[in-house]
Amino acid sequence: MRVLLGAFGDPGHAFPTIALACALHARGHTVCVQTWERWREHVEAEGITFAAAPEYHVFPTRERPLKPYAAVVLATSDTRPLVRDFAPDVVVADVLTLAPALAAELEGVRVATLIPHVDPRPAPGFPPYSVGARLPRTALGRRLWKRADGLMARGLEHGRCELNETRRRLGLAPLDHVHGGISRGLVLVGTFPQLEYPRPGGPPPGTAVVGPLQWQPPAEEVELPPGDAPLVLVAPSTSQDPEHHLLRAALEGLADAPVRVLATSNRRRLIPAVSVPPNARLVEWVSYARTMPHCDVVVCHAGHGTVVRALSSACVVVAAPAAGDMNENAARVDWAGAGVRIPRRLVSPRSVRLAVNRAVSEPALCARARELAAWAAAHPAGPRAAELLEAYVAAPHGTA
Repeated sequence: MRVLLGAFGDPGHAFPTIALACALHARGHTVCVQTWERWREHVEAEGITFAAAPEYHVFPTRERPLKPYAAVVLATSDTRPLVRDFAPDVVVADVLTLAPALAAELEGVRVATLIPHVDPRPAPGFPPYSVGARLPRTALGRRLWKRADGLMARGLEHGRCELNETRRRLGLAPLDHVHGGISRGLVLVGTFPQLEYPRPGGPPPGTAVVGPLQWQPPAEEVELPPGDAPLVLVAPSTSQDPEHHLLRAALEGLADAPVRVLATSNRRRLIPAVSVPPNARLVEWVSYARTMPHCDVVVCHAGHGTVVRALSSACVVVAAPAAGDMNENAARVDWAGAGVRIPRRLVSPRSVRLAVNRAVSEPALCARARELAAWAAAHPAGPRAAELLEAYVAAPHGTA
């Protein structure tokens, strides 16, 4: 096959796309990855063709307000020549990266979607995605959350109208269904099935939960704290918590705990400086792939990539979500019995210490983390996703 994969450059979206590209390349397919320029060197080092993606802002912020789909028309126009020249059999577009999917549709190329985290599409009785609420356990809870279905439906309808306006500007026909940016032919969900809430009637048509798709840039190993006490990795978000609130709370709270601590500042300045206790090491950067297999617990903000890397390494997760889908990931980890959740407003040295103590001492949490790691080892996500893409391309149009 010839496969074009597109994702905007945030690591949580670019890295799973690169992981899938590597799996396809290993099976002999011709692959091109379109993402931000910052990843060119790493993509090409894998022997994969790189194409620079238009670098427009995805999430609105106070400093950079963004009208939904405002930049998609221009980005699609920029991407369409790449689709035409590369002539792929299929385009795999990240769930937040519309331009490759729309450009492929304009060129008559079939499209698959990669969701690099838990499936955000709602189901009856599900709490709204990203609010951080667990799946209700009672009929009353399901009825209460079902009251939000109407509000969710109105939001999805608004999104459909905005997407259809974008499609109109590109000369594409309008869609009569919501989630129009997600393929109806094949959707690859790159997470643990154990983190997916059970849906009545099963997953949406054409959807497969393939497991976590994981890739990281190469990095050197770091020296671990000496001793044989349980090892706790403090792995804050690279984009959230600029004051290092979680890092500071963890170092203070675990200072005299019977654990070893390895913490990273993610190459961000610590102002004021932080005190590092004798049982801890503070480094600027750490390779999760190299380090987490040596750890027992990972304290993090619950970015999806960090969570699934920790669980793949049999680490119990202490999740202190900061923003966005981190709340959802923390709720899923808690629901799956693989970690401990600390609400953002309650993050403190004491709460981190209590959560870590529970993580290292509660047998059920440790057993569940080992179970998920064993599942990941037995079900490699890259080959499974590649097989599904091969079958999708091999099927006649309209039957895949």
